Amino acid sequence: MNEKIVIGSRGSDLALWQANFVKRELQKAHKGLKVEIKLIKTKGDKILNVALSKIGDKSLFTKELETALLNGEIDIAVHSLKDLQTSLPKGLKLAAVTKRHDVEDVLIARKKKTTIESLPEGATVATGSLRRKAQLKHIRPDIKVVDLRGNVPTRIDKFLKSKWDAIILARAGVERLKMKKYISSIIPKETILPAVGQGALGIEISSKNKFAEKIVKVLHDENAYCAVLAERALLKTLEGGCQVPIGAFAEVRSNGLYLDGLVASLDGDTVFRAKIRGKKANAEALGKSLAKALLKAGARKVLKEIYEGK
Repeated sequence: MNEKIVIGSRGSDLALWQANFVKRELQKAHKGLKVEIKLIKTKGDKILNVALSKIGDKSLFTKELETALLNGEIDIAVHSLKDLQTSLPKGLKLAAVTKRHDVEDVLIARKKKTTIESLPEGATVATGSLRRKAQLKHIRPDIKVVDLRGNVPTRIDKFLKSKWDAIILARAGVERLKMKKYISSIIPKETILPAVGQGALGIEISSKNKFAEKIVKVLHDENAYCAVLAERALLKTLEGGCQVPIGAFAEVRSNGLYLDGLVASLDGDTVFRAKIRGKKANAEALGKSLAKALLKAGARKVLKEIYEGK
């Protein structure tokens, strides 16, 4: 095989890990395939002094990559699936979802084995996620939450130089970058539900690029795909983005697909959480169904207040 594939990637350490992982897997499966990585800066990479929730752009880390796909400058874009908006631009498709890394969030604190529960009264915890902030405040209303932006090594470095008690990051990013030594404890999913798509990589292509579609099939994990399909359907039905505290986790087990979903108020006072089980083949319908159940339970009012800025 003398063909060539161009991967579009953001320039952060984690994005480059992801692009290089995809490159290695493709070259392992397709002998002789040439793979090039092209770096593309996104809006989210340029605006680092504003909280994600305040920027209000659902394609914050993807738009420039998607433009490059549509223009034929790159063949595939590699995303952290949690960054990929639920409605893709016309002409693009999600061609593969990789096997999922562990999805939990982790606490990075001053001492090993520190948990959310064991943090001191009135502790300061940094996170850039409204989802984490709301769930954290629900468990520990006494905790002060401060905003944190930047890539994984930058966030850890900021923490080490700060007077904060802890920060919260995604386990996948920390472990992929071999920074596991900083993890104090893994936060159970029952305590803080992860972001939609957390731990999975999404491979996006132009719908017209049949060669890329054929090449990336080796990366695809059907169980991970069905799980994130359910989570993304839930998020889409709730019309959520990074301005809304929404968490979800789905997994395929021997007796079906299980989906856990959550909507919280910004202050964490109100939390609506529900679960559903069904067939793997009905992943999207399950996500929509659980979203509707959450809305009916009272999440609609919470979301309305957030969108209206109350």
